[in-house]
Amino acid sequence: MRNYLIAILILIFAQPLLAKDIYFPPLNNTLNWEKTSPEALNWNVNKIDSLYDFLEQENSKAIIVLKDGKIVLEKYFGTFTTDSLWYCASSGKTITSFLVGKAQEDSFLSITESANKYLGAGWTSCSAEQENGITIRNQLTMTSGLDDGVSDNHCLAPECLVYKATPGTRWAYHNAPYTLLEKVIENATSTNINLYTHSKLKSKIGMNGAWVTIGSDNVYYSNARSMARFGLLMQNKCIWENDTLLRDTAYINAALNTSQQINKSYGYLWWLNGKGSYMLPTLQFVFQGNYAPDAPDDMYAALGKNGQIISISPSTGLVVIRMGNVPSSPAADIAPQLCNQIWRILNEVIDNKTDMQYVDNLRSVKLLTNTSNSTYTLNFDNAIDRLAIFNTHGVLLEKKLFPQNPYTFDMSGFPIGVYILQTIAAGKMSYLYFIKR
Repeated sequence: MRNYLIAILILIFAQPLLAKDIYFPPLNNTLNWEKTSPEALNWNVNKIDSLYDFLEQENSKAIIVLKDGKIVLEKYFGTFTTDSLWYCASSGKTITSFLVGKAQEDSFLSITESANKYLGAGWTSCSAEQENGITIRNQLTMTSGLDDGVSDNHCLAPECLVYKATPGTRWAYHNAPYTLLEKVIENATSTNINLYTHSKLKSKIGMNGAWVTIGSDNVYYSNARSMARFGLLMQNKCIWENDTLLRDTAYINAALNTSQQINKSYGYLWWLNGKGSYMLPTLQFVFQGNYAPDAPDDMYAALGKNGQIISISPSTGLVVIRMGNVPSSPAADIAPQLCNQIWRILNEVIDNKTDMQYVDNLRSVKLLTNTSNSTYTLNFDNAIDRLAIFNTHGVLLEKKLFPQNPYTFDMSGFPIGVYILQTIAAGKMSYLYFIKR
């Protein structure tokens, strides 16, 4: 804990010195990236194959681990290579977060302004008063108050953007208000989103990629090393070597800290660890604990569909990139869960848990599925005092005191969807979420 606090103090009070301690790859040569061997860091090299085996099993295409900017681990699976482009899904939302901050810094907009100023009146089906109350900051924090329960919450048409609650009073992972930030940026800056991204970000850090419109969504496509560059930039608080890309430290700090008190683990489109509670997309359920208990408390992440991950821990100097298809196991099918599992195995590789805060007493729980009859078997190492299963509305479906190991439960009578498994052991409560397909 003492080392962790020292690291945080260094980040706060010595930010200008960070660039001297971190390596930055050259801008004009994407292949010339300095490396550090795991042996030089005293990592447990015998555990690296376990990490790669897990990632391959979960349909990964790429993994990169940086330590202070240098590549320690880099692995591509199947036909994927350093040049292969892949969709970033919602992990690309954090690029938008950066661009909004840059547009504000350049006096094109203020996040406290109504989105109406840049989207025009009538962009929703709300009343004029309701619509005018939705700010750019609400779009950044998923608190627009628009109904994410419509039939298509990606739809950008006014008839799809329906009033649900007063802006700022409800957190809901709603794609459409986020996607419209692109139009906010374009209309505020009078610049196409790809041109603005290139001039303010890509050209500054040697990053490639482009925004591509797919249906209603605007998705960023890039390769793993480019996303590692972006992760490195964010690790160093938007300073690339001697070039400060975003000087608005108040905006950066706000983006990487709790943005509202409903989902404490969400900043400005960034997922935050170590906040004590969190929510998940599509759910109106607050989980106690951290979404990645095996990761450092200061870790923040860009998380996207099918496990597109940029995970950053300033205290450890680590940046972790994962690209791939939908994971094969239900326990890894949600990006926060997969992010935690990667950190769990990575910790074994690093073999140095001195500064880690492990708050999940069920780190070794494994959920095994038999899809032929909808039965699930739970294995655990430590004795459990109570086990309960809830749906996403908080309704108790099953409860068991002192379950035997292994414990099998039947889900055949319940619909397809996400469920929450709650366990209590030694006075500590833990959650595991899983999907019935």
